[in-house]
Amino acid sequence: MLNERPQVTGSGFRPGAGRRKVAGGVALVVLLLLAAAVGSMTGLMLVYSVNLPQIDDLTRYRPDTITNLYDTHGRVFGSFALERRVVVNYNDLSPLLREAVVSIEDKNFESHWGINFFRVMGAAYHDLTSKNRAQGASTLTMQLARNLFLSSERTFGRKLQEILLSIQIERRFTKQQIFALYANQIYLGHGVYGFEAGSEYYFSKHARDLTLPEAALLAGLPKGPSEYSPILNPDKAFRRRNMVINAMLEDGKITAAQANVARSAPLGLHIEPPANSVAPWFIEEVRRELERKLGTDQVHEDGLKVYTTLDLDLQQKANQAVLDGLTAYERRHEWRGHLLNVISGGVDMEGFRHPDWTVPPETGTYIHALVTGVLPYQVTARVGNQQLVLTTEDWAWTGFKTADGFLKEGDIIYVHLAQSDGKVLRGTLEEDSGTQGSLMAMDNVTGDVLAMVGGRDFNMSQFNRATQAERQTGSSFKPYVYTAAIEEGATPDQKILDAPTSFGGYTPHNYEGNYLGNITLLKAFADSRNIPALKLADHVGIRKVIEVAHQFGITSNIPAFLPVALGAVEVTLQQQVAAYSAFPNDGIRIAPRLIRRVARADGSPLLEESPEVTEATSAKTARTMMVLLREVTRSGTAAAAAALNHSIGGKTGTTSDFTDAWFVGFSPSITCGVWVGYDNRTSLGDKETGARAALPIWMDFMRTAIAGKDSEVFPGDQKTSAIRLARLH
Repeated sequence: MLNERPQVTGSGFRPGAGRRKVAGGVALVVLLLLAAAVGSMTGLMLVYSVNLPQIDDLTRYRPDTITNLYDTHGRVFGSFALERRVVVNYNDLSPLLREAVVSIEDKNFESHWGINFFRVMGAAYHDLTSKNRAQGASTLTMQLARNLFLSSERTFGRKLQEILLSIQIERRFTKQQIFALYANQIYLGHGVYGFEAGSEYYFSKHARDLTLPEAALLAGLPKGPSEYSPILNPDKAFRRRNMVINAMLEDGKITAAQANVARSAPLGLHIEPPANSVAPWFIEEVRRELERKLGTDQVHEDGLKVYTTLDLDLQQKANQAVLDGLTAYERRHEWRGHLLNVISGGVDMEGFRHPDWTVPPETGTYIHALVTGVLPYQVTARVGNQQLVLTTEDWAWTGFKTADGFLKEGDIIYVHLAQSDGKVLRGTLEEDSGTQGSLMAMDNVTGDVLAMVGGRDFNMSQFNRATQAERQTGSSFKPYVYTAAIEEGATPDQKILDAPTSFGGYTPHNYEGNYLGNITLLKAFADSRNIPALKLADHVGIRKVIEVAHQFGITSNIPAFLPVALGAVEVTLQQQVAAYSAFPNDGIRIAPRLIRRVARADGSPLLEESPEVTEATSAKTARTMMVLLREVTRSGTAAAAAALNHSIGGKTGTTSDFTDAWFVGFSPSITCGVWVGYDNRTSLGDKETGARAALPIWMDFMRTAIAGKDSEVFPGDQKTSAIRLARLH
């Protein structure tokens, strides 16, 4: 019976066949699951790749770059940018910088194909499950893809798109091209993008010239531009820099000796001065004009080259002349105090930051400081993170023997910096009572605006008092009165009676309070006598005077009443300067211009500005007026200007109660105007005339403007009208 085979049941069951059937079923299920997974992955890749940008677009990619402003000598003095970036090539980056970036950000950059699979999966899991900051495990290529094309949202879909883009980028570009794109795109804090702009901002040098410590500091910034900012968090920046140095040492990029020296080096920052700090009001005027003509996007994104009319040397002199002149005015009126105090205002002393402190303190500049300590014979203060020390000689002009008699902790003081030894600042105490000054200078022949100052401190007030402030002109309006009279046949030698008179119910007086009797028009104009000016205006008609003013480019709405002849009309300094330039220009008015031409980033022309030329008056009238205007600076109200020993002319202006002080004058080549006053129209004080408050500023500036031009003469002195004909055409 042992040999009997098992009986086959009716079902036909065989144990071996059953096992094969189960195994086949399992295999089928596995295949179905794999197919589903592959299908799902393919579907996901299809879904998330549909909206991916075309990588070919990257070959034409040009990031937003800086629009630079150039002065008449080709020097950059300002810029516009939404993202401050300077695009460079791979070889323009220091090898030390390239190695530092690879060591800290992506050690396998040269060998991977766009992604490091294990690091990416770990980073993706961390990003999706952690509430902490995203883990920095992406390759340089993935960071480039994210920065160029994707949002910063932390989702699986975005991470998958990042991977797909990175693979495509690696297939399309070389490693050097990828690194250059990354190096120009990455954000480094404080509005700076790319390593070249970062190097210029933090160290005032090109990226190709970076030292090892400098390169390591920049390489450490992409992980957290704010967290590791050497300005905001120098301790963290120091530790992060040394971490980069250690990574380079581990990778064999540097020797142990190099690492030791670099780790002990200070941060060595040499912060680039804030953009547009030399001629801020001029630059703002240029920006408005460019945006009006070209549009905001093109101005701020396309890296244009704007060739302006500014002369940087004259601008710097204008800045200093205005501030020095206002300082002289303040000292004439002794110490008035009324200082703001941060403690009284409930502001934390440690956290206080004055707007002035955006500009690094330099010798010769005026800056506000926060008083941190007061002793009888010494004051300590803070300017940004630097200490300032004042001693008794630094405030002697105030009349106070000891500092505790007029200063206290928390006061905001105004200081003229004298020197810095790198740690402690020294200077003299000055006063900022709120007086403002403006200056504008232009080339008579071209209309080019060479310098413009719109106030005391752009950081405190961006209002441009050279172009936007309409102020009463005082006697600086009288040239239009005399021009109208000369057009009607008057001459400098003609006599006029300077005596008490009335015009209906209007009884004017001379500023001096006296009367000179029968005098020539030359004398009346040079001494700025009011009665003769009113008589001339009454004779030719005030409407004729207004018509002449408009011919000279004054656009203000001028009411037709007689006191207008004495300057009871509000005009901008810009209009006054442009109008006065017609006198030495043989009656030809050249409208002020700020921009000569604009080129695209590749240098091709985009915009060219031609000066606007009109005839304000005849050459004969202009030359007659020059006799009067030159006499003002020889024997009249501006006789002090004769000390310049140059061919000059001009006119002072002072308004009622000394609220506005003017001087507008010219040499054969340059016309310059200066205004001094308070924004709230407070009186400048007794006897603060145009000759006293404004003329010294004008003279200070003009000494530089006329330097080296000893032989220049006015057209009338040349006995020719050739210049007039040239300017007309």
